Amino acid sequence: MGTALRVGVIGCGNIAQKVHLRVLRRLDGVEVAAVAEPDDARRVAGQRLAGCAVIFADYRELLALPGLDAVVIAAPNILHAEIAVEAFGRGKHVYLEKPISTTADEGARVLDAWCQAGTVGMVGFNYRFNPLYLEIRRTIASGRLGKLAAARSVFSSSSKRSLSEWKHDRRDGGGPLLNMASHHADLLYFFFAQRVREVFAAEYSIVSEGDTAAVQFRLESGLVVQSFFSHSAVEEDGFVICGQEGRLSVDRFGSLHVELAGPGYRGWLSRWETQFRSLARLPYLAEKMFAPNHETSYRPAMAHFVDSVRRGRAASPDLDDGYRSLQVVLAAEQSACTGKPVTLA
Repeated sequence: MGTALRVGVIGCGNIAQKVHLRVLRRLDGVEVAAVAEPDDARRVAGQRLAGCAVIFADYRELLALPGLDAVVIAAPNILHAEIAVEAFGRGKHVYLEKPISTTADEGARVLDAWCQAGTVGMVGFNYRFNPLYLEIRRTIASGRLGKLAAARSVFSSSSKRSLSEWKHDRRDGGGPLLNMASHHADLLYFFFAQRVREVFAAEYSIVSEGDTAAVQFRLESGLVVQSFFSHSAVEEDGFVICGQEGRLSVDRFGSLHVELAGPGYRGWLSRWETQFRSLARLPYLAEKMFAPNHETSYRPAMAHFVDSVRRGRAASPDLDDGYRSLQVVLAAEQSACTGKPVTLA
C-alpha cells in the first residue's frame, strides 16, 4: 500500500479513547504517530491505546513533529479553532470534531486558514455516514413522501450519563446547542439540500443550568422543523418527516431501519410490514453492537477522511459545512437570549 499515513490525535477524552484511537489503529495504511493531551490521566490512557505513538502534553509539540501528515482534533470545543488554525498553518490535513469553533469570528479564522493551507479539511459530522440517515436522504430525494409538510427531531442524552464537566457550560464550549443541535443543523442541510433561513429557540433547565433547548427551524422552502435537545432526558436521536404521500421515522439508537407509512389509515399497515424487514437487518445490528461506542458511522467517516487525503480530493462534510451549522447554532443561541426569531443571511 506504500507509505503509511502518519496521523496525530489531539485530545484524549472519551471520544478519542472510545472512537478515534481505536478506529485509526484499525484502518489500513494508517499509523497513529503521535498523541497530545495535557491531562496526566487521559494522556496515560491515550498512550495505552496508541501503541508506539509519541506522546506529548502540548499539542504544539505534536504539530512540530517531522513527517506528520494529518491530525484529528478532539480537544474541548473551546480549543477547536485555535488548534485548527495552527494545524492548517503547518500544512496539515485536519479532521476537526464539531463544532469548528464557538464564535463566528473564530469560525471565519478557521475557514481562512483552511483555504490558505489548501489541505483536506473535514468536520466530524459522522452521522452523515450512518446507514439510517443515508436512507432518510435517499427517501426524501426519491420524492416518495410527496410534498413535505413538516418535520421534527429529538437529540437527547440522560442526565445519568457521565459528561465531561466542560460540556455543561457554554462558556467552555458546552451546552445542548453546540453539542447536539450542531449535528441536526447539519443533517437538515444533508437531508433536504436546503439552508436554514430562520431560527426561533428557547433554552431552559431541567437538571443543570441551560441543559435543554427547543428550536424551530424554518428552511428555504418554508418547511418547518421542530427540534428538542437536552443533556437531561432519555437517550434518543431521531427524526419524523411527514409529507402528503407518506411519513418516515427513525431513532438512531433503537431502529434497525427507517419506518415508512403511507397516507391514510391503510397506509399505516405498511408500518407493520416494515417490521418484517428487521430480520434482514440483523447484520446491521451485529455491526452496531461491535462498533466503537455502538455507532456505525465513525469508521466510514474517518476512512473517508483518510481516503480523501490519499487521493488529494476534497472531503465531505468539509469546513464550509461546519461553519454553516455553527451559524445556525449561534442564531439559535441569540434567539433564546432575545426571545425573538433570528433570520440568517
